[in-house]
Amino acid sequence: VDKAEIDRRVQEAAETLDLVEYLDRKPKALSGGQRQRVAMGRAIVRKPQVFLMDEPLSNLDAKLRVDMRSEIRRIQQEAGITAIYVTHDQSEAMAISDDIIIMRGGVVEQVGDPHAVYDRPANEFVADFIGESNFLRGRVSAAEGTGGVVAVEDQAIEVADLNGAQEGQDVTLVLRPEAAHLADEGVLPGTVTLSRFMGAYQNYQVTCGDHLVRVTEYDTKSKHIYGVGDAACVTFGPSDVHVLPVTTS
Repeated sequence: VDKAEIDRRVQEAAETLDLVEYLDRKPKALSGGQRQRVAMGRAIVRKPQVFLMDEPLSNLDAKLRVDMRSEIRRIQQEAGITAIYVTHDQSEAMAISDDIIIMRGGVVEQVGDPHAVYDRPANEFVADFIGESNFLRGRVSAAEGTGGVVAVEDQAIEVADLNGAQEGQDVTLVLRPEAAHLADEGVLPGTVTLSRFMGAYQNYQVTCGDHLVRVTEYDTKSKHIYGVGDAACVTFGPSDVHVLPVTTS
């Protein structure tokens, strides 16, 4: 590649990466985020067909990680290059991915877009790895069409989709903390064992029989705040749980 073409590619990459004003600086004069962008620039000028990024943000502080993942997404889309991004950070994967591949021990557990993986995890490992989850153990007491009723802690819980489970079959209900709410009356009665104000939301833990249920309650200004020791019910709708049939091998 001749010098003119090299200069053209460098300038083009620097514009994409917002690094034009830093081209004359030494590496030690650059911030951590700028160095990450320079590393991407070295790949961009080579006109690759695929980016492979192996935990590129692991050495950055929390705030810079959030800023850089948005930058990486923008740069990847502007460059129009497929990227394979390896990370153990679930929120990072959700924020930048079109499709997520979740692996355990070298085996693919699930492939799908972020919505599918989060809302319809293939198994408990995926549900626990991507975000927080409550796992409610129960048994199908009635099935009608695609939906039915699951008995959990002697409570009849309506579910919109049994995911193929049959009457009498043991199942696990996956309930995301933000899909649940606390009320004086509801699906699962219990006792509040943790109540913690987190600014934008209230964190609860509620003991419901043998289950410890985590609840993330937003819009706290308009809702009653329960304290430790208070009786409260965890409430949620039929579409708020994802059913995982328990299979025996």
